[in-house]
Amino acid sequence: MPNSNFVDYVKLYLSSGKGGSGSTHLHREKFIEKGGPDGGDGGEGGSIILRGNSQFWTLIHLRYRKHIRASDGVAGSGDMCTGACGKNVYLDVPLGTVAKNAETGEKLLEITEDGEEKVLLKGGRGGKGNAYFKSATMQTPRFSQPGEEGVEGWYILELKILADVGLVGFPNAGKSTLLSSVSAAKPKIADYPFTTLEPSVGIVKYRDDKSFVMADIPGIIEGAAEGKGLGYRFLRHIERNSVLLFLVAADTLEIGPEYKILLNELKKYNRELMDKERILAISKSDLLDDELKQEIRKHLPKGVRHVFISSVTGEGIMKLKDLLWEKINE
Repeated sequence: MPNSNFVDYVKLYLSSGKGGSGSTHLHREKFIEKGGPDGGDGGEGGSIILRGNSQFWTLIHLRYRKHIRASDGVAGSGDMCTGACGKNVYLDVPLGTVAKNAETGEKLLEITEDGEEKVLLKGGRGGKGNAYFKSATMQTPRFSQPGEEGVEGWYILELKILADVGLVGFPNAGKSTLLSSVSAAKPKIADYPFTTLEPSVGIVKYRDDKSFVMADIPGIIEGAAEGKGLGYRFLRHIERNSVLLFLVAADTLEIGPEYKILLNELKKYNRELMDKERILAISKSDLLDDELKQEIRKHLPKGVRHVFISSVTGEGIMKLKDLLWEKINE
């Protein structure tokens, strides 16, 4: 996706600032020969802080900022003067951003609320001046503490879209068409596989001015675990969804087996997805008559609620919204 404005993964080299050194200073003043130690502490180094911003939907603004460094703290000085702290660097990120250590893959923090601030890399502490070490047995310490080094290394920021409903289906199942029909989102729609190459999000209006958020991700295929199609590149975006809406087209030869294939691919990716609420929607149902629908119902998987829909005619759309709202609020 070289021309895409949607970026959900960036790798950055981040450095927090070094703490300023403490001062080794002895007070000198006219008529006072030995005024004693008065060296101040060094200032703290600047930190790297992530800040949630609900106006951001992508990490594209960080795509070309490969090296980001906070400033160092200033050394302390005489007369008990503490050095200035280094300036913090604030990185505004979309809600749903997760920070990881690039080497270990360890999850460090996540941002889920607007205005939320979390320190990713804390700046080094400032060193203590010699005045700090003065005691009854050491009246004139001629040493101070150096500032603590900052933290640096490669870090990964990943975006996981926050949505109530995540659409799951094979390419050309009608996910983008459904999203465009129930919301103001305008995903690309065409009659060939993998039309959707990046996630789309839409706000679905419901009864009494209520609404919920629906996300469409690129279609997955059998073998995605082995890297076929687009692999698992976008599946992280449904990890936070309350409900998974499986879409299988009515012109599919066997709807039940296709649903099980999709379910199996999700299970391979993350077993915790199996605990989420699920609804099965049979799209393109305007191609079916009542007799065919009745026959299809006999072979649908047990234990999952289903609905026949058509994004073109509007058939079943309100019933689908009712089901989704019910599941979201359970």
